[in-house]
This record gives sequence, C-alpha cells and structure tokens, in this order.
Amino acid sequence: MSNIIAFLILILAVILGTAANSFAKSANGFTLLVPSLITAITIIGCMFTLSIVMKTIPVGITYASFAGLCIVATSIVGIYKFNQVPDLFTIIGLILIISGVLIVNLLGKTG
Repeated sequence: MSNIIAFLILILAVILGTAANSFAKSANGFTLLVPSLITAITIIGCMFTLSIVMKTIPVGITYASFAGLCIVATSIVGIYKFNQVPDLFTIIGLILIISGVLIVNLLGKTG
C-alpha cells in the first residue's frame, strides 16, 4: 500500500477516534445505550484502521499523528457540540500539537 493510501486511512482513523470521543461524552458514563454502542463500534473501527496504517507507516509515526490529530479534532468537536471554548493556553498547546504532527510527518522518516 502506498503512503498516500495509508495517510488517507489514517484520516479515517482520526474521524472514527474523534467520533468515539464525542459519543463517549454523550454516553454519560456509559449509562445511555445508543451512544455507548456507537462509542464501542467507532473505537473498534478506529483500532482496525490504525492496524492497517501500521502495515505501511511506522507505529510511532502512526500513533503520534493519530493522537495529535485526534486531540485537535476532538477539541474542535468540543467547541461546536459541547460549547467548550478553549482558553489561550489551550489554544497555544493545540498549535504546538499541530506543529509536532507536521514535524513528525514532514521531517521525520515515514517509511
């Protein structure tokens, strides 16, 4: 599989991971059935897609990219879905996370 396909699958993993995080919040401590089931399904899909990506991209780069992008995406979901507005230091931290993901992927060895 090419790196481009692997990174596209990684984006799908980020989407699934972000959905899992959002539905976990909505599941209210796993006391609500439907959000709890959706959380479980999206986590399984997320781990499956990550395992596919790791066949092509090294595990450290895969997980660093996934975690960083998932943190930023989940923060954006928190702003829109849960009205959780980040403060200045959180925004600076998110910018540093994005910078780290870019450094790992653009300057690090990916293959």
